[in-house]
Amino acid sequence: MARVLGIETSCDETSAAVVEGTGDDAVMRSLVILSQDAHAVFGGVVPEIASRAHLTSIVPVVRRALDDAGLGPGDVDAIAVTYTPGLVGALLVGVSYAKALAFTLERPLVPVHHLEGHLFAATLEHPDAVPPFTALLVSGGHTMLIDVAGWGDYRLLGATRDDAAGEAFDKVGKLLGLPYPGGRHVEALALDGVAGRYPFTRPMLRQNQRPGDPDYFDMSFSGIKTAVLHAVRHAADPGTTEPGGNGQQQRRADIARGFQDAVIGTLVAKTVRAATAYDRTRIVLGGGVACNRGLSAALTREAATIGAAVFAPTRRLATDNAAMIARAGLFRLGRGETGTLDLNAYASAGLPGLRAA
Repeated sequence: MARVLGIETSCDETSAAVVEGTGDDAVMRSLVILSQDAHAVFGGVVPEIASRAHLTSIVPVVRRALDDAGLGPGDVDAIAVTYTPGLVGALLVGVSYAKALAFTLERPLVPVHHLEGHLFAATLEHPDAVPPFTALLVSGGHTMLIDVAGWGDYRLLGATRDDAAGEAFDKVGKLLGLPYPGGRHVEALALDGVAGRYPFTRPMLRQNQRPGDPDYFDMSFSGIKTAVLHAVRHAADPGTTEPGGNGQQQRRADIARGFQDAVIGTLVAKTVRAATAYDRTRIVLGGGVACNRGLSAALTREAATIGAAVFAPTRRLATDNAAMIARAGLFRLGRGETGTLDLNAYASAGLPGLRAA
């Protein structure tokens, strides 16, 4: 059994966690996440502010994670850290700290790709969320469909051709006058919306699509943002007549509902296509949008029609967190894959083990 300290600083959460175990038998001993609320003032993450906040937070966050696990620094067997993708300045804080800690403690340093962390997140709450499975990674920066034949053996089936689903949620939230980040606020507003009043087209989802078509698994969310923009402007015009003749607040809720239904419809349809094509009976969600209850509920319903089970992490493990990094680090450590003290941070890099379909 190994104990891995995970460190995550890829964007605007400073996080540390301890995970211990062997193989797929892993337990989360602690998890600390410190979110940077200052970015809400600017309506988006400011890289320089994020980096400075990580600098002031990383030492107490790591100490708290170790304290919560009842461990001292010397009690861990390895240090796992996110090195890509993300904001370079933010990543460098975590990477630099992890390298110094690994050197001081004479422990292995394990570089972890952020997206691989999201693939492992659900396993910390659902022991059955193990390969083979179809993975839907949906966040502010990525939307990908991956066939996971085994840990480290990944086949890219489809991805967004432009904006990520999470980014679309944030931009639509801004159009509707909601706080940043917009995802959870759009979801909450959509609960009061009436389905069908704004039937936005489900992007890149045609009835005549067939396996082998270049857009069969791919997605796109830039067009629906434009459609929402036009709907918002139209709804704000006092000289227009809106569906149902409802008030301004209700129209905002109806637009949010129409947008969310369209995005979820596309994500669910593409994911079920992938699971069917590769005969997978398990579907795993990862990324910040994975905690959207409408998405997990709709996917669970559709997956049941093909005999597949859906595993989604809770909000705490769906967002950027160090527990998923420690869990992925435990896997890489078990394969003897460690880094050296010249490890660098990268804004983007390929997911290890990922190949084209």
